[in-house]
Amino acid sequence: MTTARTHTANTATGGTLPAERPSRAVVEAVRPVVDGGRFAAKATLGEPLQIIADVFADGHDVVDAVVQWRHVDVSGVAADWNEAPMEPRNNDRFHGWITPDRLGPVEFDVVGWIDHRESWRRGVVKKIEAGLDVGVELLTGARLLAEVVDEGVELGDDRSLDDHRLIDGLRHRLLDGDHSTLDDDHWTDVFVRTSRRTPSGRLPSPLRIDVDPLHGAFGAWYEFFPRSSVDPDVPPPRTLRDSIERLDHIAEMAFDVVYLPPIHPIGLTNRKGRNGVTTPAPDDVGSPWGIGSSAGGHTAVAPELGTVDDVTAFADACRDRGMELALDIAFQCSPDHPWVIEHPEWFAKRADGSIQYAENPPKKYQDIYPLDFESDDWQDLWRALADVFRFWIDRGVRTFRVDNPHTKAFAFWEWALGEIRTEHPDTVFLAEAFTRPRVMERLAKVGFNQSYTYFAWRQSSWELREYFEDLAARTVDVFRPNAWPNTPDILTEQLQTGGRPAFVSRAILAATLSPSWGVYGPAFELLENVPVRPGSEEYLDTEKFQTRAWDLDRDDSLAPLLARLNQIRRAHRAFRRLDTIHFHQTDDPGLLCFSKTDPAGEGRPVIVVVNLDPFERHSGFVDIDLAAIGLPYGSDYDVVDELGGVTHRWSGNRNFVDLAPWSASAHVFTVRRLDDADTTGATS
Repeated sequence: MTTARTHTANTATGGTLPAERPSRAVVEAVRPVVDGGRFAAKATLGEPLQIIADVFADGHDVVDAVVQWRHVDVSGVAADWNEAPMEPRNNDRFHGWITPDRLGPVEFDVVGWIDHRESWRRGVVKKIEAGLDVGVELLTGARLLAEVVDEGVELGDDRSLDDHRLIDGLRHRLLDGDHSTLDDDHWTDVFVRTSRRTPSGRLPSPLRIDVDPLHGAFGAWYEFFPRSSVDPDVPPPRTLRDSIERLDHIAEMAFDVVYLPPIHPIGLTNRKGRNGVTTPAPDDVGSPWGIGSSAGGHTAVAPELGTVDDVTAFADACRDRGMELALDIAFQCSPDHPWVIEHPEWFAKRADGSIQYAENPPKKYQDIYPLDFESDDWQDLWRALADVFRFWIDRGVRTFRVDNPHTKAFAFWEWALGEIRTEHPDTVFLAEAFTRPRVMERLAKVGFNQSYTYFAWRQSSWELREYFEDLAARTVDVFRPNAWPNTPDILTEQLQTGGRPAFVSRAILAATLSPSWGVYGPAFELLENVPVRPGSEEYLDTEKFQTRAWDLDRDDSLAPLLARLNQIRRAHRAFRRLDTIHFHQTDDPGLLCFSKTDPAGEGRPVIVVVNLDPFERHSGFVDIDLAAIGLPYGSDYDVVDELGGVTHRWSGNRNFVDLAPWSASAHVFTVRRLDDADTTGATS
């Protein structure tokens, strides 16, 4: 049903009375909302989005509410309003659902009004139950129902016609003194659909939502360097065309996004050698993040990797396998980048006139010049950077991992991502921003679909619980986490020392805690754990500065586990959620237990229990809050271990688990109620 947006203000201001009587209904505390509507909240194409609002009025009259929403096209023209009902839960809080069916911006409003007919019905039913005479009340009700017909409410569908026939029939029965059907609660829905809504309460202005592709909110990312080899018989370097052969392996592991580090020409000046040394050998290949040479800059491909057409072919090959290609966009330049000569004004100068290279003390990046976002020529700089995205979009790339966006101006990102996503609402941007929480959140607000997180360094049960509870409670409407246990820059001490069990538990945690997760692929698959030096998080012989030859067929590869985790994630919708995460108490702090559900009611709840200790067995009772997974207190239920394939019968809230890192580091359970479960073979 679609209705007009006519309404009156909720309150009078100043000394002037409003021209029309304000509504007694109040709409407050609407979600999702980001900074009072300053920024758009996030939604996902085809995924139900819950709208929540406090809607109430003075006195005891019944209040109804609906959510109205519409898509807005790239030119700013809004479509017709759609409408979805909202149901009251408790304490005047209403819940409703919308399902965006197009990418791009959506605006929504919550409308509340006094339902005089339902208020009358409930009051009369109470009087009837108390044995009071309701003769006058029945006549009052007949008059209220007559107004429905007399007002000439627009009859837009068969249901409206049926509703009005029902109301007219009830009106005649009331005139005859027949109140026998008034206690039937189906009248509540009829009266909501046919209510007179004026005057109505609503928001001062609609709130905004950005609708993303599914992999902007939920997906598994796999990173690899295309210049390295995975064929023992073919040494590196390899090309983009060669690397298409690797896609079948990645697709078999059920990853959604293939992410390549920068593919651009690499500078020669101050090129780093193996393991980042500043005195490279003549054959050292350099860092892909030292972008730019005589062969071109951000819109060129390193000649040793191939051509721009090869990028298009690679993107097409990813899509043929159900995956998306993500390119790394790093807005920085080697000293040999064409912009250094063509636009020296885009770089900050030191006192001696030289360009300041990048630093993150104590790290120095002599092969990288940062761009100056306080340049006097900032407008041309902004346009040039936005055009880099447009160039690759025109070549078939729609997903980007953006390097160090927190070192570029927020205002630039708000403008550039707004422009790009208006032109191409199917684009997705992942922020590689390991920085202060407020800065990461601001990047999400100004347009990044998702962000790297501190997951790699959150390792104890209390750290993980505190971090993900904070993300779920405070930033879920705008900040979408992407959890990576490793990257080419991050080899945590836990992975260095914990052996295979550490890799297993970290993969399970990343894949189940966060709707999006990723791995620096071959290094994680093959348990790469040696640092360049003690106390460092850099890999020895890192691919950032050299090519490698990987044997992906090794018997100890984690590929089967990664594949199973991604298959489980795809099969159970609860893993798409962050806001429903609920941590449960355990007897042993070495165990972490949490659950997730789908609030739209699609799919079963999931419970994950992980042994966080890569060295010792941990066992004890987990105390499941049954209400959090939608079960009555004291229920018996089955939990199906999606990793181990065994079904257990659990009873009530306290149940025993025993996890050893050398056998099973975790349980990933789906929950089956006994009234819908096939309990054959269930074990205790």
